[in-house]
Amino acid sequence: MIGTILRNLGRLLVLMLVQVLVLDHVDLANGFVVPYVYVLFLLMLPFELPTAALLVLGGGTGALMDLLSNTPGMHTSACLVLAFGRPFVQRILAPRDGYEFGSSPSVQQLGLAWWVTYGGILLLLHHLWLFYFELFRFDRFFSTLLRALSSTVFTLLLCILVQYLFAARQRRRI
Repeated sequence: MIGTILRNLGRLLVLMLVQVLVLDHVDLANGFVVPYVYVLFLLMLPFELPTAALLVLGGGTGALMDLLSNTPGMHTSACLVLAFGRPFVQRILAPRDGYEFGSSPSVQQLGLAWWVTYGGILLLLHHLWLFYFELFRFDRFFSTLLRALSSTVFTLLLCILVQYLFAARQRRRI
């Protein structure tokens, strides 16, 4: 239990630092592609985490990101939307026998195809909410939709890469 908490706090710290110190300063396609790898923390929390705890962690993660990137409320609301949608997506994608107790949604435990579907849906939800909330109008509906789609694909690729990098590091340690 304590190990899971420490692992997740470490994951949050590393992902936030990478997001704020590196990814927020990378300009891809003139700002059209914006990777938000910090949400991987919310995506990889254990399956059996209660919804209330998930919402608190989502709000806290988003608020921390808002504080560090000076975007009052945008990331908080987007992370809350992701945290609210996560149990529904997990139920839809659940294997016939359910999820193994104590497991977390990861490429290593559930496979690449499952994780691409799971991460893709939730990242798209997060990005759509964030970008439309940022713009706060619909006159650029299709360009914002394309921005959300391209950012989702890039973020999804980064999240998968991060999982493989950490999995390789853990295997070397054993």
